[in-house]
Amino acid sequence: MQTNNRFLALDIFRGMTIALMIIVNTPGNWGSTYAPLLHADWNGFTPTDLVFPSFMFAVGNAMSFVMLKWSKMAQSQVFFKILKRAFIIFIIGFLGYWFPFFYLDENREFVWKSFEATRVFGVLQRIGIAYGISGFVIYFLKPKQIVYLSIAILLSYALILGFYGNWDMANNPVRNLDLWLVGERHMYVDNGIKFDPEGLLSTLPSIVNILAGFLSGKYIQIHVKNSFEGLAKMMLVGFALLVIAFMWNYQIPINKKIWTSSYVLLTVGLDLLILGAIIYYYDFSKKTTGSFFFQVLGKNPLAIYVLSELLVVVLYMIQINNKSLYAWIYENIFSNIGAYLGSFLFAVSYMLLCWSVGYWMDRRKIYVRI
Repeated sequence: MQTNNRFLALDIFRGMTIALMIIVNTPGNWGSTYAPLLHADWNGFTPTDLVFPSFMFAVGNAMSFVMLKWSKMAQSQVFFKILKRAFIIFIIGFLGYWFPFFYLDENREFVWKSFEATRVFGVLQRIGIAYGISGFVIYFLKPKQIVYLSIAILLSYALILGFYGNWDMANNPVRNLDLWLVGERHMYVDNGIKFDPEGLLSTLPSIVNILAGFLSGKYIQIHVKNSFEGLAKMMLVGFALLVIAFMWNYQIPINKKIWTSSYVLLTVGLDLLILGAIIYYYDFSKKTTGSFFFQVLGKNPLAIYVLSELLVVVLYMIQINNKSLYAWIYENIFSNIGAYLGSFLFAVSYMLLCWSVGYWMDRRKIYVRI
């Protein structure tokens, strides 16, 4: 397997993740969305719950290639790059929630959107924090030490949840820390409860998703190549993690919103199996079907994701007959197809719109790098 092929598999994996992320984030109508495209209400797991950790896994996978550049740089340069990238990702996420920085009041006048009502943590913010910590871990520790540290993180987090006792969305250590740290006004509202699924404490176990992606990337570069045996071992590890996750689920339930340790093992296991299948299909079997489509998304994942989030805000801002343009498009074009199918096709169409921007960028060799 050549270097470009390894990047091909990673681009395809990232592209699949971004495509599904956009689809699950932008249904035509949340009230008529197919169940697999919704997050589990609390404990449990749906295909949608795999999207975010898969993106973090892909971040770690990409870092296994970046390490080759880091080894040729001075330590101060590496530190600066890690902190700079972590900060930029975090601030893009924060500004994205603040965007468009104003709103229309009941008198149809523009009012500045106060920082006091802006969500602090979120998807990109979690990636930024976890990337920053993971970067230093990867720079200083050897792979075996990273494995031990990952195990220690998951066990420590499980102990925190275990000692806390019975927990639910209204009462859990993640929510309580965020309430103390940033306050209710800066938190996400979930089912009427001020609870942030990307809270600070639950970012700790999510670091393991990035570290696992890094370790798998290193393993692929050294052991997989054109070796079916190396690929089979990687996928066996993925299957073993699934078994452990389901066994651990009886003590620490699989839960995306609080990012439990069993959830980490489940998602890492699934990602190893999926990435292994991609490598087998595209690198070993030399298939090409669908590769270009997902590469377009995978080459500019951050730019396309941010575009998808900001464009939704714009569509909600534009009003037609006292309805947002977002709702108007769904109700006048897609709802006639059927409530559930129309909502799904709206999401797919929106994803294809974002893909077209990615295609335009790819044709002009525009790749956003931080």
